[in-house]
This record gives sequence, C-alpha cells and structure tokens, in this order.
Amino acid sequence: MRPETAVPARPHTMKFNTTLRSLPFPSLVLALLSGAVTVFSFAPFGWWFVSLLSMAVVFLLALRARSIRDSALIGWAFGFGWSVAGVHWLFVSMYRFGGMPAWMAALAVTLLSLYMGLFSGMAMAAGVWFRKRWAASDAIAALLILPGLWAISEWMRGWVFTGFPWVASGYAHSNSLLAGYAPLLGVYGLGWAAALIGGCIALLPAAVARTRAALCGLAIAILAAGYGLSQIEWTEASGKPISVRLLQGNVPQEMKFAREQIVSALVLYRDLITAEKADLIATPETAVPVFARQLPPDYLPRLAEFANKTGSRIALGIPVNDSAWEYSNSVVGIQGGAPAGPGQFAYRYDKHHLVPFGEFIPSGFRWFVNMMRIPLGDFERGPALQAPFAVGDQQILPNICYEDLFGEEIADQIAAGFYSGRDEATILLNMSNIAWFGDTIALPQHLQISQMRALETGRPMLRSTNTGATAVIDQKGHVIASLRHYSQGALAATVQGYRGATPYIRFGNAAFLVLSTALLVAARFAARRRRF
Repeated sequence: MRPETAVPARPHTMKFNTTLRSLPFPSLVLALLSGAVTVFSFAPFGWWFVSLLSMAVVFLLALRARSIRDSALIGWAFGFGWSVAGVHWLFVSMYRFGGMPAWMAALAVTLLSLYMGLFSGMAMAAGVWFRKRWAASDAIAALLILPGLWAISEWMRGWVFTGFPWVASGYAHSNSLLAGYAPLLGVYGLGWAAALIGGCIALLPAAVARTRAALCGLAIAILAAGYGLSQIEWTEASGKPISVRLLQGNVPQEMKFAREQIVSALVLYRDLITAEKADLIATPETAVPVFARQLPPDYLPRLAEFANKTGSRIALGIPVNDSAWEYSNSVVGIQGGAPAGPGQFAYRYDKHHLVPFGEFIPSGFRWFVNMMRIPLGDFERGPALQAPFAVGDQQILPNICYEDLFGEEIADQIAAGFYSGRDEATILLNMSNIAWFGDTIALPQHLQISQMRALETGRPMLRSTNTGATAVIDQKGHVIASLRHYSQGALAATVQGYRGATPYIRFGNAAFLVLSTALLVAARFAARRRRF
C-alpha cells in the first residue's frame, strides 16, 4: 500500500488488549461473585452504587470474552449469582412452611436461579454477537448495545412463563439519583439508565485521559438528569384526603390455616377492624383464611354494622368461592347500607396475576405443589381490568401481594380509568401476606417494589401486610409511616389521593423498548461510520 493511500489511525478508539483476556473459569467466578454482591444494592442495605459497579464488571468480562459462548456463560453466571443471593429466601417458604426436604428446597432455588440467569446470559451473548457482526468498538458495545439488551432481558424475565421480575436492577434505585426516570420509563427503563452508567465505568480502564473525562461526564449527566426529573410533578392532588388504618395481625404462618388458629385470627381481625373508625380500614391478604360461607353467621354482618355506624369502608382480604371448585384470592369491600355476606359484597377485586406453584399449578407439577402442602393452591384468575373501590373522594385500586411486581398491569388499570374519564384510581393499595418467607430480606425488598409502583404512577401506595412491611408511601416513593416488622397493630395515617397520567401510565414499557431498539439502530450506524 502506498503511503499516501494509507488509512490514518483513529485516536481515542478504545480496544481491550487481547493479551489481558481472562481465562473462562476465573471470569465465571468473578461474574458469579459480582452478581451475588448486587444483593447489597437492594433493600434493606440500599447501597445502590453496588449495582453500577457490578454491571461494569459483567460488561467488562463479556467484552473481554474469547467467544460468544464464553460471554453467554459469563452473563449466565452473573445472573445466577444475582438471583440466588437476591431470592434465597424462597428456601424458607418451601422448607420451613412448605414441609419440603431441605435438599429439594435448595435444589429448587438453585434451578430457579439458573433459569433466571439465562436471561442475562442471552443479553451478554447477543451484545457480543452484535459487536462482532457489526465490527463495533467497545464504546459502541458498552454504551449503545449492552445496556439496551440488558433492560430487554429483564423485561422478558418479567413475562416469560408468567414472569418473575423480583430484584430487577431498577428496584435498587427507588431511592437513588436515578429514581426520576421511573415515571417516564418504568423499572426496566431505570435499569437501562443504571446499565448505561455501568457501561461508562467498564470503559474507564482502557480509555485515554480525555475519553475518561467524557465518560465520567456522561455518567454524571445521567445522574443529574435523574435528579432533575424527580422534581417534576407528573400528577396532581385530587379530592379531600382520607383517613386510613392499615392492619398487621402478625399471625404465624405455620399456624395461619390451623383449625385452632383460624378462630383466633377471626377474632383478632374483627377486634382490630372495629377498634377505631377510619375512612378506609384495610386488612392483609387472606386475613380471613376461610370462605364466607364457613364464617360464623354474624361475622360479616357485625363488620357491616360497624361500617354503617362509623361511616368506615373496610377492604377485607378473603378467599371467595363462586362454586365448589372455583375460588379466588380476593379483596371485598364492606360499607354501611350495602350487603355483606356470601356472594353479596359492596365491592370485589379478584387477584389477576397468580403465583406459579403457590396460587396456580403449572401443567405437570401437581406433585411438586402437593409436596409443599399449600392450602388454597389453585385459584381462579380475576379480570385484567377491574374497577377501584370508592372511599370518600378517593378511588382505591387494590393489588394483592405478588401483583405488585407487575407495574405495567397496574399502569394499565389506571390508564383505563384515566382515558375513560371515570373511576380513575387515585390511591394504590397492596394487601400482602409474605410471612411465607420469614423474617428475611424479602420483606424490605417487597416494600421497595411498592415504592417503585408509587414512583411509576405518581400515586400513594398503602400496604397492609400480615408481618410487614405495613406502610404508607407517598406519590414520590417515600415511606412516610410504617409499622415494625413482626408486630401486631394498626397504622393510622391521612392520605391525599392523586390523579393524572405519568408517561409510564400512558405508554407503559413501550417507551423503554422503543428507546432500546433505537439505540441498537444507532449502534449499527455508528459502527458503519466508525465514529467512535
């Protein structure tokens, strides 16, 4: 080649030195450990910056991998470590309360975590495949390709086989500077923003000084934009505030469905409900653990009499059977002047998104559910869109326990009321019983999930739980009142409802999916034009 036709070298192109490429086994161990330590970025620890560093490590390892197969294994190990550390408490529900042998419960958690790791493995493999196919630089891969694919993989984990989106990376940032992205892009879009910062950090070791400054500037700009977005009021106050009492019975899970305990639980919740009036009194999920037809004849009428005398509205967690073989995990509303008895309630909400193995039995797994001896283990599914419960000037939209993980479904229900112009939900209510998981990090993790739903929708979230965390969360995702875990009592507060639509209510997960796709297109053009 003649000197005058030679292509000049491009300055500041970031390439990892091939002599530094790691061996597969050490890379797998490092990926697994970096995934496992992300548990400290979630509640109750709250060290959100750990998730940024761990994302940087897995991006770095994937880009240094010798093959697409190796990058897939690195992503898989990372996702496995992330999942097994984040949801290890499932062992408690299967072993301690489900009666499963310890080895089988441990194996079940391991297999679930291996399955969840497949999604991050696919993200890393696809990212390296795109990079090789397009001959893209490390900067393009780390900033445009991998963050979007990571977010898409978490979104897929949230719906494939009904989904299990617990410890999605965005939840770690419910109280971080990135929280302002939640009303726009939801929890998965928030995870994309965190991954983008992780990509910036991953590029720092191989970057020259000027490029390092640019990468640090980009990371700071992302954080600053998140803070700025958090100052925007997406929704507005609606109607007069209501008084609420959120009940926490602290009924031991191992005794909850025992015959001798059922009578005690019924008396406990009757006394807690009738102890003091409030505009809304809410119990936990299945606070009444038997069907209405199995209750003492005067039980529900006495609650209705109290509601009538005090003007209170009661949201009662109870299983409701429509036939001998069909029953739902439900919330029923009791208010003065309305019927309260088997088949007759002023309001009813049936759980829509059921827990696999706990509330519905996947085909071929009856034997597994039978081993755990879970009562009421095969519920009917409620409609996807259900009306809220009117309390004073406010419209209360319930969700039951596990449903709180699916922000897009809650947003869809709010959007239905917003666009119809009637019965627009102004306050969210989560009624849960996660005593199945003992006194573990599952309780604060679930509270953090509820904080994310408040951020996404711009509405307060009320939580009434059996053992914790019973709390009031404002429309900005801040916990303003709570009860101590594993205590018995009622949390009293005054709550203002909010109306209006955040971008997430309007567009759901479509916004971050369009963004991620657009960035992949941009990566293709950037690689072709060799801009960086």
